[in-house]
Amino acid sequence: MTTRPAPFVLAGHSVAPGTRCTIELPVSSLSDHTPVTMSVHVIHGKRPGPVMFVSAAIHGDEVIGVEIVRRLLRARPLHSLAGTLMAVPIVNTFGFLNHARYLPDRRDLNRCFPGTPEGSLGARLAHIFLEQIVKRADMGIDLHSAAIQRTNLPQIRLTPGNARLRQLGEAFGAPVMLRSKLREGSLRMAAEEAGVDVLLYEAGEGLRFDELAARTGVAGILRVMHKLGMISARGVPRAPAPPVTSDRSGWQRAPAGGLFRAYRTTGDVVKPGEIMGIIADPFGLAEVELRSDVGGVVVGRTNMPVVNEGEALFHIAEITKPAHAEAAVEGMAAQMEAEPLFDEDEII
Repeated sequence: MTTRPAPFVLAGHSVAPGTRCTIELPVSSLSDHTPVTMSVHVIHGKRPGPVMFVSAAIHGDEVIGVEIVRRLLRARPLHSLAGTLMAVPIVNTFGFLNHARYLPDRRDLNRCFPGTPEGSLGARLAHIFLEQIVKRADMGIDLHSAAIQRTNLPQIRLTPGNARLRQLGEAFGAPVMLRSKLREGSLRMAAEEAGVDVLLYEAGEGLRFDELAARTGVAGILRVMHKLGMISARGVPRAPAPPVTSDRSGWQRAPAGGLFRAYRTTGDVVKPGEIMGIIADPFGLAEVELRSDVGGVVVGRTNMPVVNEGEALFHIAEITKPAHAEAAVEGMAAQMEAEPLFDEDEII
C-alpha cells in the first residue's frame, strides 16, 4: 500500500498532496515601494517521490527559460506526479522587468551565491533562493540562454566527475553535454556544497524566444523527471539520439575588426583549420579569414555582423566523435518537425 505523503510546507504555506498552488516569497521592494516577490509554483504529488526545482531568469534577459517553465507547468505528465516540483520561472525579477541581465546595482546574481540576509540586493536574493528553494530539493535544473546578440545550441552543462549528473544529463537528451568547472559564487557551486545536484541547460538567445530551444528544454525536463521516477513514460518524448560529451570548449575570436560574414552556425561540426567566416573592412579592400583552431561542434555564436578585433565569435566544444555529434543535432531538429511535444488539446 502506497503511503500518502504529508503536505509540502514552504514559507508557512501548506500544499496538500495532489494539489498545486503559487506561493509568493517576499524579496524586497522597488524604489517606489512596490513589493517584489519571488513566485514559486508548487505541484505536490499524491505519491511520495523526490523534490525537484526548475528555475529560470537568474539573468533577467534570459526569457527562454521563462517560456520553458510556462510550458512545463501545463504538461499533462505532471498530472500524476510522484514527489514535488517547485518551479520558479523568474528568479531575478528586477532584471526581468528592466529587460536586463543584471540586478539594478549591476551585480550578476549568478555570482552572488550563497548570499547573506544582510548583504547587497544580490546577496539577499541569492540567500532567499538558496535557503527556501534549493536546499528543499533533491536536485534541480537551472535554465539559461546566451546573452543578447549571441545564441546557444541546446546543451547541458554539468560538474565533472559527478556520475549522477551525467546519468541525468544523458536522460535530458540535449545534443551536447559540456563538462564545465564550478564558478565561485554560482548557483551550481552553492547547491553542490549544500548536497544538491544541479543541471544547467543553455539554449537560445537573450530577450528572444526560440522554438527549438523551448521544445528541447521541456522535453528534457520531462525525461529527467521520468528518470527520477516522478512521472510515467506516457507523454514523454524519447531522446532522438544519445548526447555527445565534451570536456573542453573555447571561443574563436575575431582576428580583425570589420563586417563579419559567418559561414557556420550552431550545431555545425567543424575541423581544425576550417574557414568559419570572413571579416572585411567597409570598403571591401581587405578580407581576413577566421579559421577554427580546433575540431568540434559549434555550441554558441555571435549574431552581430559588426565586430571588433578580439571579440568572441564562435564557441566550439571539442569532441572526438564528429558523426555522433551530427546525429545528435540532426535528431533533435527532426524530432521537433515530426513529433510535437504535445498539442493544445493535451495540455492541462
